[in-house]
Amino acid sequence: QVQLVESGGGSVQAGGSLRLSCAASDYAYSKKCMGWFRQAPGKEREWVAHMDFDGGRTDYADSVKGRFTISRDNAKNTLHLQMNSLVPEDTAMYYCRAGTSPGPGVCEWKYWGQGTQVTVSS
Repeated sequence: QVQLVESGGGSVQAGGSLRLSCAASDYAYSKKCMGWFRQAPGKEREWVAHMDFDGGRTDYADSVKGRFTISRDNAKNTLHLQMNSLVPEDTAMYYCRAGTSPGPGVCEWKYWGQGTQVTVSS
């Protein structure tokens, strides 16, 4: 059974931090590449960051590079996104995703979580 459950969203002021978590079922997590997407009001969903299943490679969107850090705890089937120096433009619904990887740095996305809301005020 595929299950991805996000948590950790909330409201913060600009400059603040939040840490998102995504708890995954064994099937959704095992040997899957995982990542985060977001969707702001009136905009399309966009990729934020992803990590290979073995944690060997991470990639970030330019808009979050240097501020966000993706990590995974394989003992707990959990993916994290540490978000620092938040700006109002980071306001969005954040989604956890999992997929299969045909090669390093490439992920064929297959599964979505329900999302967690992040709101950054100026």
